[in-house]
Amino acid sequence: MPADQPIEANHFEALGTVCSLFAIGEPRAKLLQGESWVRAMGSRLTRFSGESEVGRLNALAGEWCEVSDELELILRASLDAYELSGGLVNIAVLPAMLAIGYARPLAEQTPVATAGSPGPLPELPSVLEVGRRHARVARGSSIDLGGIAKGWMADRLTEVIGPNCVANLGGDLMAVGRGPQAGGWPVEVGGTTLLLADMGAATSSVRKRRWGGAHHLIDPRTGLPSSTGLDEVSVVADSAATAEVVAKTALLAGPTSAPAFCVTHALAWWLSP
Repeated sequence: MPADQPIEANHFEALGTVCSLFAIGEPRAKLLQGESWVRAMGSRLTRFSGESEVGRLNALAGEWCEVSDELELILRASLDAYELSGGLVNIAVLPAMLAIGYARPLAEQTPVATAGSPGPLPELPSVLEVGRRHARVARGSSIDLGGIAKGWMADRLTEVIGPNCVANLGGDLMAVGRGPQAGGWPVEVGGTTLLLADMGAATSSVRKRRWGGAHHLIDPRTGLPSSTGLDEVSVVADSAATAEVVAKTALLAGPTSAPAFCVTHALAWWLSP
């Protein structure tokens, strides 16, 4: 067995979570560059600021808004996620989030519900249009990129850091290269350590970001916090973005439908009631 290769690591808080970057054969400056990229992208994609790209897009609901190449790609990925999930992953979720009081980051306040459920979410293709560097959200609608942005960022971040690295953005993780012993990067998934090489992993859970009897994961069929009989799902897939979508879809689908969905779309998975 080859000897462990030295690993550079960088841990920091961003995107409302804890992020960790690891690399082999790269200077620490690369990891710091990765951290700067995460912070910059996070400030552009947050729905909590009216000055962010997402904030401006929501504020201009009903009108076409200029967007960056990166946001265009993420919005297109969001439409793809909606199709893959059969409508269960829907970024047109912000009105429902606001109705349960999730208007500011949890570190700043405890949410207090301000209204009843707005009801089932609209179909995403009916409220989001994406063109070349332009997008439009329908009047009366608004979006929250949530985990889709984190998964997308984790995948792109490995391109910034190097060919043998891990980008873990609060559980949305992409591992590229052969890891410290050339057999893959050791990653814990559902309590089991797996060796991942050029694979992504993600966990969707209702056990965190909770307050009172509510939590942040909205079921688009009701507009209310999910209650499907599953509390947590972890998935391994070919990318962090895919793992994120599959994990969230499985959790929202519930224990009866989740296994069949994971068989089709995941490389490995773990379901917890």
